[in-house]
Amino acid sequence: MIKLTGSWVAMPTPFDKDNKVDFGAFKLLIDRQIKYGTSELFVLGSAGEVTLLTLEEKKTIIHEVIKMTKGRIPVFFSCASMTTDDSIALAKYCEAEGADGVVFTVPPYVLVSQPAAYAHLDACMSATQLPCGIYNNPSRLGVQVMPETIKKLSDDHPNFVVDKEAMGSVEQLVQVKRLCGDKVNIMCCDFPKYSIVIPTLAVGGTGTANIGGNIIPEEAAKYSRPWTSMEIMQECREEYFKWFPLLKELYHLSNPVVIKAALNILGLPGGSLRKPYQDYSGKHYEALKDLMTEMGVVAKYSVK
Repeated sequence: MIKLTGSWVAMPTPFDKDNKVDFGAFKLLIDRQIKYGTSELFVLGSAGEVTLLTLEEKKTIIHEVIKMTKGRIPVFFSCASMTTDDSIALAKYCEAEGADGVVFTVPPYVLVSQPAAYAHLDACMSATQLPCGIYNNPSRLGVQVMPETIKKLSDDHPNFVVDKEAMGSVEQLVQVKRLCGDKVNIMCCDFPKYSIVIPTLAVGGTGTANIGGNIIPEEAAKYSRPWTSMEIMQECREEYFKWFPLLKELYHLSNPVVIKAALNILGLPGGSLRKPYQDYSGKHYEALKDLMTEMGVVAKYSVK
């Protein structure tokens, strides 16, 4: 059963000028991630504008991305849906297509109890033989999956391999690690307001589920490695502290607004945003461009 480690990059969904998914751009962005040492990819998450995609678009993305990546880099797809049945159906589609793994969330907006959260995630994981993860993001979903619920899931499902944490609680990290041990890998977002990258790795987490790697893939790979030596630990701190100002800019608005702007600054095909998102512009865009230039990102990664 695959165990995710290192830099797990949450990919944006590139659109062409006609607002269709641009699969040529998708392949270019994926090839770039492989080139710079990204460990795994996460597709159809919030950075991928997943709530603004139709079911048919999601299925086409799953089909095409698997063709682009099979045997080259592991890809997990989000199967988050409004109902348990829809989540299961999408997971079964991923399995039939040959995906490497799937990620589930509690359904957004409905504010389920912990027993209901367990029942939902239990049903989802029971429906597939694929490696599974959960994305624990109460700021977007309205519900925190508690450590005790995560432990119960880990006890009941050998295919539950990764807990993707996105909240400003070091206690959550400690409790999940304490209760689950090495059965479930802990990976975290790189949202600067939470600043849980260092704590996650310090408690034995195996990496980051990040958006920074879309712009600085080689550097994100360095600050996302599990701490297996003092040298790696020190390099992680240095890299993370160095790139913290850029991460703050990338998270200035909801994902993937600033990610796509930064990709476009580099001449990469981030494409436009779907409504109701609005393209990044004005003084904030200029500040992002200036920072990327000052920090050497444009010089290193621009393809213009």
